[in-house]
Amino acid sequence: MSLTRRALMSSLSATALSLTAVGCSSKSGSGSSGGTKIRFGYIADFNGSSLLAIANDQKLWQKAGLAPSIKVFTNGPIQIQALGAGDLDFGYIGPGAMWLPAGGKAKVIAVDTLTDADRVIAQPGITSLAQLAGRKVGVPEGTSGEMILNLALKKAGMSESDVKKVPMDPSTLVAAFSSGQIDGAGFYYPLIATIKKRVPKLVELAGDRDFPGNAFPTAFVSGPGTDPALTQRVVGVLAEANDWRAAHKDQAISLAARMLQVPDDQARSDAANVELLTTADLVAKTKDGTVDGWLDGLARFFVGTGQLKAAPAPATYYDGAAFVRAAQAGTKAAAR
Repeated sequence: MSLTRRALMSSLSATALSLTAVGCSSKSGSGSSGGTKIRFGYIADFNGSSLLAIANDQKLWQKAGLAPSIKVFTNGPIQIQALGAGDLDFGYIGPGAMWLPAGGKAKVIAVDTLTDADRVIAQPGITSLAQLAGRKVGVPEGTSGEMILNLALKKAGMSESDVKKVPMDPSTLVAAFSSGQIDGAGFYYPLIATIKKRVPKLVELAGDRDFPGNAFPTAFVSGPGTDPALTQRVVGVLAEANDWRAAHKDQAISLAARMLQVPDDQARSDAANVELLTTADLVAKTKDGTVDGWLDGLARFFVGTGQLKAAPAPATYYDGAAFVRAAQAGTKAAAR
């Protein structure tokens, strides 16, 4: 286990994990002047921002009596650290961070989307995973960048020991790849799009779609001890925003772009890596065990990478019945 992963799994002080240290910027929701205060983290992509942007624009927080303080983070593991330290109430993670809820560090309160944003990329001239052998490969540890790298290496009959893995935070990885300091990376959109502006001939060696037997859900999470009644109110807002997004995708892209302070075209390109699921879809897939199957598949993968000792039952970190109750309540509220 690497030093970085030991740090992720250890208990850290609130001082070391203050939001000013791990976040990039903050935004208040529309209900910030009144209601129950909550602190909500997200990642600066379409998946992580769109429902929060919709909830703000459509005044769903106000309707639920919630006053969110919303803060951007560079990845999911840092948000889960903040949840554990009591500096955050809710957050958003990609599939590569799902080993942390499975390991008891957080609770999954709702699935967001299925993503196809993860890639193994390489410098121009490198055309196969085999050509990365012995070369420097950057990766944000504990994220979907590490997940896709491990999946791709395994498919190629290789392992992490065959490459020179270099742990990096996302911003450092962008700079290192762009300047040619690393030969490849396990990474994700929209940050790969940033790299492409500087290295337009980079090569995508592998991606989520190369693994059709796997599902890659993104999710909203809470701390392990978050009040269930508060969680139900938050999930209700997310469910209502989710159906609005499904019915108004172009508007949702524009709202996310405004929140992220990027052009609509950039947010639209990012959204192309997403499979949206209506709340009814998520309820049905929770009831029939599909969501549990997605989570179990990821957990078993993380056992293989050593991030988990054993694959726990999904019910230990995703209360499907509670999600269904809260989501259906949110849907009924939207119909009124």
